[in-house]
Amino acid sequence: MIHAVWAEDDAHLIGANGTLPWYLPAELQHFKSLTINNAIVMGSVTYEGMQKRLLSNRVNIILTRDTQYKVRNGLVMHDIESCIDWYQQHDYELFIIGGAQVIKAFEPYIEVIHRTVIHHKFNGDTYFPTNFDFSTFQLKSSKIHHKDSKNQYDFETQTYYRR
Repeated sequence: MIHAVWAEDDAHLIGANGTLPWYLPAELQHFKSLTINNAIVMGSVTYEGMQKRLLSNRVNIILTRDTQYKVRNGLVMHDIESCIDWYQQHDYELFIIGGAQVIKAFEPYIEVIHRTVIHHKFNGDTYFPTNFDFSTFQLKSSKIHHKDSKNQYDFETQTYYRR
């Protein structure tokens, strides 16, 4: 299956200067549990925002239009079709992890959405695309995670399936 996974705040903010504007260990653990031992696709801006760090125990695919772009120990692809072709030839779930343009570009192929809503408003510069069509998806599960000593904000994990 092809999944999209992201976290956003109450105003749909997903990034600040190429990074996440929050630190929530429980949310990061949720992300890891979804994506571990699978393949992830991210744009080069997201990859660079992660200090060019590949995520362990996952096939890391970096999507970029730059044909000279190099990634050590990861795959570089230059279009959605190449990612889909790769996915169809391998036995992995495919998780589209960002950024906003990459998630929007994969929208027709996404079968499952894993969205985290952090109940706070942060400052940043990147928002989830307003033209993403949620009407083709149905909420299947939702779980509230209350703030605690390690997680400063309440957040909700939601899973949607394509209708």
